[in-house]
Amino acid sequence: MRKNAALARWTATVEGRLVPLTAVADDFTTLTGVTVDLAGALFERAELAGFRLPARVSAGGSCRLLATADGWAAVNLARPDDHASLPALLALLGAPGAGLRAAARRTGTAELVRSAQMLGVAAAALGSERGGRAPVRAERHGRPCPRDLTGSRVVDLSALWAGPLCARLLGLAGARVVKVESTTRPDGARFGHPDFYRRLHEGHENSVLDFASGGLAEALADADVVVEASRPRALRRLGVHAEQFLAARPGRVWVSITGYGRDDDRIAFGDDAAVAGGLTGRDRHGDPVFLGDALADPVTGLYAARAVARSLERGGGELLCVSMAACAAAQAGTRTTAC
Repeated sequence: MRKNAALARWTATVEGRLVPLTAVADDFTTLTGVTVDLAGALFERAELAGFRLPARVSAGGSCRLLATADGWAAVNLARPDDHASLPALLALLGAPGAGLRAAARRTGTAELVRSAQMLGVAAAALGSERGGRAPVRAERHGRPCPRDLTGSRVVDLSALWAGPLCARLLGLAGARVVKVESTTRPDGARFGHPDFYRRLHEGHENSVLDFASGGLAEALADADVVVEASRPRALRRLGVHAEQFLAARPGRVWVSITGYGRDDDRIAFGDDAAVAGGLTGRDRHGDPVFLGDALADPVTGLYAARAVARSLERGGGELLCVSMAACAAAQAGTRTTAC
């Protein structure tokens, strides 16, 4: 990707913050021979879309960093349903008719986040996931069998950014990637910048299925690696079980990307997950601001791709549980950035 002035400005926002991620990218290169353009991976969308550097409104405009009665929280109105839920959220907070910012100022952080999540709205307390789970947890459910990533069949069930970036990197390493979408729920990234979507999926096959018809299990039959970002119970309702997939044939790998882990149903997107991990900057007053553009998404995609390469080196047979908030938290702890 061309290193222009805009990309340089975005890269400067995270200078000194992503040392662990640089090590992950370098390890992926060692394992696969694929050189990772870290700046491109992190800021390609922002550069293509012409986003401005964020402060307390995310680069994409959907997420807000809000001062609460006792701290800071992020609330992400990323979908039309989230906006429709806003009156109910304000009512839960005892502030019907008020603005979200005003309601947050007189509400405790935990109450704000709990109320939003109760309504299915992504929300997180600043730094709440620091010092928690590892970015990736590997669980063995199948027999190991050494397998080369080159020529492996990767089925990508994910959407938006983290999972597709993982699949893109695996494709660059020689895997055959098949993107599978539901007829009723296409990838929301299709409605964003077309060049960004194209770059994430360039060279991949595409299949659109009626998941309710049972076709999903058939699509996975020949897969060596599955990448998905769904709640486990949603796939189980469709008759798809990661553990059974891994046990059916030696050497397979299943990547499960969630906001906070497979045992936690909280919803998350890239901006609020970054806040949960404490991956934020500071303004001149010392108050938190967003770093980058939905930063937990590309960070997670890189962690997931490296985890697949490592798992295949071990022989596979593993369920890789990748937490977006934990991936973001792994970057936090170095110096903060004044913006």
